[in-house]
Amino acid sequence: MYTKLTFFLSEFLAFGIKQIRACVFAGSFFALLFLSNHIPLFGLARYDFLFLSAILIQIILVLTKIETKDEVKVIFLFHIIGFCLEVFKTHPSIGSWSYPEPGFFKLFNVPLYSGFMYAAVGSYISQAWRVMDLQMKNMPSYKYTIPLAIAIYLNFFTHHILPDFRWVLKALVLIVYARTWASFVPRKKRYSMPMTVSFVLMAFFIWVAENISTYLGAWKYPEQIHGWEIVSFAKISSWTLLVIISFIIVADLKYYKQAKSNKQ
Repeated sequence: MYTKLTFFLSEFLAFGIKQIRACVFAGSFFALLFLSNHIPLFGLARYDFLFLSAILIQIILVLTKIETKDEVKVIFLFHIIGFCLEVFKTHPSIGSWSYPEPGFFKLFNVPLYSGFMYAAVGSYISQAWRVMDLQMKNMPSYKYTIPLAIAIYLNFFTHHILPDFRWVLKALVLIVYARTWASFVPRKKRYSMPMTVSFVLMAFFIWVAENISTYLGAWKYPEQIHGWEIVSFAKISSWTLLVIISFIIVADLKYYKQAKSNKQ
């Protein structure tokens, strides 16, 4: 009994350490959010400080080989995808949230650092895939996952003028990934879980991080303008869809690269 408990605790500890390792960029970015309220910013606006610091973190992670060049490419792609969504969501006619503070590195009234918040999700998935030795069983075909990712992304825009199809899209996710399992190795033993469960778990922890971010003033929802309050639980639904997009992009890029490498 003692041996089994010791083994379980060692596996659990190893899992936690690897999760922290996979969150190196996201964790660093949240540390910046906290510190930006408590340290001198060298005359910079806070949004500009966050943008320049996020770039510096990326450079350090690459130079120290904590991140690979391929992972940086993925992060850059997520930055673009996220920034485009930010521009739309913060437009006065939409007003889903806002960035009320001043800043030089702003485009269409959106601070450039905002894209790194989406990149943090992509960074985590890429890092976790590598450090946890992630393996997928019964991965769905590209012909299903790519259109699904595009449809989910477009729904973030179109639901403001057309019916919201998120529940239809979630049903499709359950169908497409019904047989897909993810397996990982914390230390010695390989564990597995349904991919759909992984999506929800990641979305929940992002929602927790979102509450911390809004409390630290990274952005504000309309109901938080006059004082912080907990982010709606409904946002977990949105984050689940965003996690699915992120996973599909990372997974398809990895499998594309592997297929290309096998042909050479």
